[in-house]
Amino acid sequence: MTRFVVTGIFLLCSAVVTAAVLVSVEEEIEIGRAANEQMRKQVPEFTDATVVKYVRDVGTRLVRAAPGEKYPYTFSVADLPEINAFSLPGGPVWIHRGVLSRAANESQVAAVLAHEVAHIARRHGADRLTQGMVAKWGLGLLGALLGNTGGAGAAQAAASLLTGGVILKFSRLEEKEADELGMSVLTRSGWDGRGMVELFQTLQRQASREQSSVDAFLSSHPSPQDRLANLSAQLSKRRGGTRDSARFRSVKAHLARLPTSRAGR
Repeated sequence: MTRFVVTGIFLLCSAVVTAAVLVSVEEEIEIGRAANEQMRKQVPEFTDATVVKYVRDVGTRLVRAAPGEKYPYTFSVADLPEINAFSLPGGPVWIHRGVLSRAANESQVAAVLAHEVAHIARRHGADRLTQGMVAKWGLGLLGALLGNTGGAGAAQAAASLLTGGVILKFSRLEEKEADELGMSVLTRSGWDGRGMVELFQTLQRQASREQSSVDAFLSSHPSPQDRLANLSAQLSKRRGGTRDSARFRSVKAHLARLPTSRAGR
């Protein structure tokens, strides 16, 4: 695997250090895999075959419309009741069981996944990695960690940054970019773009009724209210698409018959 070299001259000449300079795509994927293994130790995973296959099928369809690098995207379900989802560098996407339970139609579920796919496609996780690593270790130790590819370096970096939540929190600009690209990915994949707007409307209503159900989302995402206007304007240019499916309704009914999520017991 190619190692990178970062010079002090570049840093002196540029006020912004981009992820592409410090973290290669290969390193991003490796760290993302290590972070995903750490995540599996921290998050209760929902393993029902029917639900997991459905989520993976929706995700796979979205990935076909995603621009940028051909990351090894994976889709997992967290056995948690809140409305939330998150992505890790280089491909892993997680969606909470609560999204599937509360979504009114399939386009809303697809919108959640499309937003997370957009974060990965735009390399926002790599940007978080860069900023977090430089702040924590400085360039010298960072080079040693990433130079030790295929082993403890990536795992150490991933574990440290995951524990601190560095790679789970994006900037407002990154969230705006993920909204816009996510809408594009959603509609290009054949779903109704209204699903993304309805998602934020659902979050607003849920927050007024049961704040705890959206606390996880609000802790790592800007307020839905701030994003609705921009998405609504984008939606006006994108009409049509699949709104719901018999398969989603079947999966949701199946989910309702299963025991409650671990966190809800």
